Amino acid sequence: MIKFLQRIGKSLMLPIACLPIAGLMLRIGQPDVIEALGFIPFLGQILPFFGAAGSALFGKLPLLFAIGVAVGFSDDQNGSAGLAGVITYLTLTKVTEQYWSMNYEAGFAATLNISFLGGIIAGIIGGLSYNKFRTVKLPEFLAFFGGRRLVPIMSGLIGFIVAIPLGMVWPSIQNALGSASAGVASLGAIGVAFFGLFNRLLIPMGLHHVLNSFFWFQLGEYNGATGDLNRFFQGDPTAGHFMAGFFPVMMFGMPAIGLAIYFAAKKEKRKAVSGMLISLALTAFLTGVTEPLEFLFIFLSPVLLVAHGLLTALSCFVVDYMGVLHGFTFSAGVIDYALNFNLATNPSLIIPIGLGIGGLYFLIFYALIKKLNLPTPGREEDDEFTENITFNMEDENVYKKYIEYLGGKENILKVDNCATRLRLELADSNLIDEKKIKSIGARGVVKLNKNSAQVIVGTNVEFVADGIKNMMRV
Repeated sequence: MIKFLQRIGKSLMLPIACLPIAGLMLRIGQPDVIEALGFIPFLGQILPFFGAAGSALFGKLPLLFAIGVAVGFSDDQNGSAGLAGVITYLTLTKVTEQYWSMNYEAGFAATLNISFLGGIIAGIIGGLSYNKFRTVKLPEFLAFFGGRRLVPIMSGLIGFIVAIPLGMVWPSIQNALGSASAGVASLGAIGVAFFGLFNRLLIPMGLHHVLNSFFWFQLGEYNGATGDLNRFFQGDPTAGHFMAGFFPVMMFGMPAIGLAIYFAAKKEKRKAVSGMLISLALTAFLTGVTEPLEFLFIFLSPVLLVAHGLLTALSCFVVDYMGVLHGFTFSAGVIDYALNFNLATNPSLIIPIGLGIGGLYFLIFYALIKKLNLPTPGREEDDEFTENITFNMEDENVYKKYIEYLGGKENILKVDNCATRLRLELADSNLIDEKKIKSIGARGVVKLNKNSAQVIVGTNVEFVADGIKNMMRV
């Protein structure tokens, strides 16, 4: 089940990667921006088109989820799987809507919206249908419809079969989700704090994306838009509860962790680690991508991971208690903070709250690293193995080293990636040489079981995954 959920989380990264540009276009197409920049010739006439383009992407997000999940679940990420996901999603939505309209008087909910969960279901059907039917050969007179052409046909039929029972049970699911949403909302700042806590605690397994998806894309409804993220950009004055608390953590807390690691390092090694720490802290501050920095410490001690989760929960609680509502399209970095400032409620409070949260992060992490004598960067033993190979996307030697340190070609069964990590299926995960693989740029290794592992690489992970795949074919 964990492996299955991880696959969903990884697949969601493809459509979510569209959100930053969609959010940027949507934002600059808003009336306040148009009014502020309308004095520039032609710009006032052009900006509304940007808003329309951004709105189009947000309005079709469940469909994008169907495509992304279908491609992610396919064995070779072929476009036919994406087409199958689209056909399945369209079939599911229309058939369930038809079933609902025919049974409205029987007491079903006033509206039926399978939203992003429907997109995920459609994507799973499309991806698995691709794996099952792409190699099927039909009799000669039907041969044209065989192979990959058969995939969207079969996925559409399966979608039709699934749609009727889904239409029967979905109103109950929708009502249950609505009740759960109301329950979380009724907890106020405490409910937001619990969300922040589990968001960070699930990072080692990569399951935080699944948790995020419900709150950011399904929770609540406003003018047809669902989810805290979508509702925020549709102008819902109550949206932003489950996003605002991450701004102090990513803009101030994560750089403070880097500073704590720097001062906890041995004096003679501080200069050597400073460049890496500055790069990782700046990435978190600007973009909100935190995993490369987090994986420097979360496997060294469970205490640091729990401290990170509790401090995130504290940030979420304080921000929500102070009445701050803010949102982002990708993550809670300063870029999203600035772009969406005028859409937020009390966004200026994030700065003083962030300074306080950052101070706590520095004091607590520095004390724990020193007290527990943890081998964070700059505190390792002098004889620890290191090759210090500089990452170069055109250097085949790096990919050869990855294959070698993962146990060789015969040990690697499948290579995939999400936003920052390699996701691997292996003959034996115990054959991974963790020390050596970290020496060539990896931030950490997660061994889920004997046959599954993850290697945290960073934002260059897609190039690493492609490089390994290319070298495996040689």
